[in-house]
Amino acid sequence: MPSQPSRELETFDNPQPDRDYTIRIEMPEFTCLCPKTGQPDFATLNLEYVPDKSCIELKSLKMYIWSYRNEGAFHEAVTNQILQDMVDACAPRFMRLTAEFYVRGGIYTTVVAEHRAEGWQAPAPVELP
Repeated sequence: MPSQPSRELETFDNPQPDRDYTIRIEMPEFTCLCPKTGQPDFATLNLEYVPDKSCIELKSLKMYIWSYRNEGAFHEAVTNQILQDMVDACAPRFMRLTAEFYVRGGIYTTVVAEHRAEGWQAPAPVELP
């Protein structure tokens, strides 16, 4: 049976829960519909997160992103909804979603939404010679 879009995000146990590390995922084929015109909007979604106890499973993420294809949504709303759904699924220490929407009517839109777990502090950057 072929895969179908789904709003269910699956997770798996973080293999290194004692370490802060960053997972970066690029999704260049995101589509949704303009809620005013019904025309398709295209975007590249860039996800960066520091997992805590669990990580997002990639196939379920693909099916989740696909589920927006026929849904009307403003860029700001859909970016924040996707971030919230991912935070709800895996409760990361930190998560940032950057949605870079392609040009429409001569305008590019980029929306950046972030989540930081209460009490979590980013480690200081390491500068090497």
